[in-house]
Amino acid sequence: MVEPDTIRLLRECDAGVKMGVASIEEILPSVKNEDLKKCLEKGKSAHEVMEEEIQELLAKYHDEGKEPGAMAKGMSWIKTNAKLAMDESDKTAADLMTDGCNMGAKTLNRYLNQYQAADEKSKHIAKRLIKLEEQLVIDIRQFL
Repeated sequence: MVEPDTIRLLRECDAGVKMGVASIEEILPSVKNEDLKKCLEKGKSAHEVMEEEIQELLAKYHDEGKEPGAMAKGMSWIKTNAKLAMDESDKTAADLMTDGCNMGAKTLNRYLNQYQAADEKSKHIAKRLIKLEEQLVIDIRQFL
């Protein structure tokens, strides 16, 4: 059945994009290099645009979306703050963002496979979000 898979996939995209924005916001205050800061701000803006698009589609299905899981957010916060406490460098920030983007892309690919009956528009959004995560990794590699 298309509609339930479509809504489920969009919810996971919603949670993923929100997690991406929150992670970037958490890292940004620690970043010193202006070029890295610009890459992250550009990535954050792109995530926010996708978030609006996902919310519009979810609204058509009368769905409010999904917040990232409390456990995932908590573990991310602990890892980020622990690593930055030990080494508050741009290299650490880039490393954390790379791990987060890779995890996001992996998770979204899993949901794409799981919700195969989702409509093509929702699948396309998931694929675009995966590409956004992968591009951010490429953009920040030079800071590792």
